[in-house]
Amino acid sequence: MFDIKHHEMPGGTRIAYRYIKGDGPALVFLPGYMSDMAGGKATALFDEARAQGRACLLLDYSGCGESGGDFADGTLSKWRDEVLALIEQHTVMPILLVGSSMGGWLMLLVAEKLGDRLAGMIGIAAAPDFTRWGYSESQCAELAAGEIIYEDNPYGPDPTPTHPGFYADAAHHMRLEAVISVSCPVKLLHGQRDADVPWQTSLKLAEELRSDAVQVTLVKDGDHRLSRESDIALLKSLVASFY
Repeated sequence: MFDIKHHEMPGGTRIAYRYIKGDGPALVFLPGYMSDMAGGKATALFDEARAQGRACLLLDYSGCGESGGDFADGTLSKWRDEVLALIEQHTVMPILLVGSSMGGWLMLLVAEKLGDRLAGMIGIAAAPDFTRWGYSESQCAELAAGEIIYEDNPYGPDPTPTHPGFYADAAHHMRLEAVISVSCPVKLLHGQRDADVPWQTSLKLAEELRSDAVQVTLVKDGDHRLSRESDIALLKSLVASFY
């Protein structure tokens, strides 16, 4: 990770990123909730892009990984703007968005802003609207009342927090309730043993996308992370199909 640089946002928050120049479309990887660019899928795609001479951008949202800021202040709106700022800084070529879990929700928001620059999207266990279907009524009531909720974290020792600011902002970004104005090719990858995001979510997303060029790939024994060697190989093949 020797090539990490920082981009300063208005207000002074420094966003960590890695970028390599190359052929387009430029792949932009959007990590999941509380994840970062050091994850297995992001690293594998970056290394593959470097080997193939393709442009690739990774980043850590504010409050995550190597970036500055407080995670408690993070929202979909804020992280979307950080992604767009980095894209604008580094390239004018078409963009291939790859979003994992919450990153699959965020990629829809970024895609809507890219317009004709959007070459395609790949969702990995995409989780749009998860604040609507992922919490109990009591949890939603607590968040609406301004309280932080904590859930067991299967990927680390500390519980996963959801902050009321994130929850309130997310309410303005629901995308599974109407047609999503994206017409580029889209590929959605989902494990059917995903304990965090039901695989049917990808089917619903495919249904709502305006594009007719949508393919859903289900991995029968795949979990939420889809980070096994075979999963990474499948992901690389989906990326390669855009070049």
